[in-house]
Amino acid sequence: MTPKKTIIFHSPLDNNAPADELDVLHEAEFFQSGLLQLSYQAEIIPFPYDLMQLKMLLETHKPDFVVNLVETIFGNGKMVHMGPFMFEHFKMPYTGCSAHSMYLSSHKILAKQYMNMYSIPTPSFYTYPSLLTEKEGLLASPFLVKSLWEHASFGMDESKKLLFKRRMELLQRMEQEPSPEAFFAEEYIHGREFNLSVIESLQGPMVLPPAEIRFEYPDDKPRILGYKAKWEEESFEYKHTVRTFDFPENDALLLKKLETLAIKCWNSFELNGYARVDFRVAKNGNIFVLEINANPCISPDSGFVAAAQQAGISNTELVKMIIDAIAPK
Repeated sequence: MTPKKTIIFHSPLDNNAPADELDVLHEAEFFQSGLLQLSYQAEIIPFPYDLMQLKMLLETHKPDFVVNLVETIFGNGKMVHMGPFMFEHFKMPYTGCSAHSMYLSSHKILAKQYMNMYSIPTPSFYTYPSLLTEKEGLLASPFLVKSLWEHASFGMDESKKLLFKRRMELLQRMEQEPSPEAFFAEEYIHGREFNLSVIESLQGPMVLPPAEIRFEYPDDKPRILGYKAKWEEESFEYKHTVRTFDFPENDALLLKKLETLAIKCWNSFELNGYARVDFRVAKNGNIFVLEINANPCISPDSGFVAAAQQAGISNTELVKMIIDAIAPK
């Protein structure tokens, strides 16, 4: 019997690609290992910049499906949906969420507007143009500046000031960037941070065990999961942000609410395959959805894989579930 064939397409990488972009290679190796265990032929190929080359690759290799790990093109997260759009154009089945869901969830302002439409609580925000028309003065809450498109805490350097309470400060921070319009200001919610991973199963979306990121920070340090906390292993922030799956009994109701909201996000954004929802819980218990990640990292040390292991799902079983969830798009 001829084994099924697949191509694992990952983001094309420059020679000087930073750690957050290089991590996609670990994801590709993770998928390849699982696919080989499942008796697939699996080749790892960078997504080509030339779309005619993509057409030729698909025609030459004739894969049964492709694994979509295209997170950036030209190092730009704004193009995260381009891989899925092209796979759909060539009628090639692929893993993960549709191009529509990818675009909708990755454009963070559009995602927030969509959340508001579906009554999914999310922190308030300002766009760069809206700040230009806002009156000067103290804002009701501190705000942090985030990239409109990029993930992996892009632009959030903990060695610099991250929280601002005045309109002019936010504008000045955005104007330090080559394209201020590519950033926005989000209300800072001081509290607990949770990540809930969701994977499609035969019974529908399954929420994996919830994880909390616990900040072992001094009282005066903002609880922000910035770039150092995610990628610089020798930094204070990396060593003092700890993922845990252990919760006291009095968290049971909160965790149930988080699970319900994660499923609501899944259904509202028409997600499929696998995704992750990031939450903040304020001291008064109010829950806020920070982001819906329709293309979450699945490398061996990622939160998603850790959550699957907590659920008793092996790495190979996880890859099989993701493949089994491939649906026409």
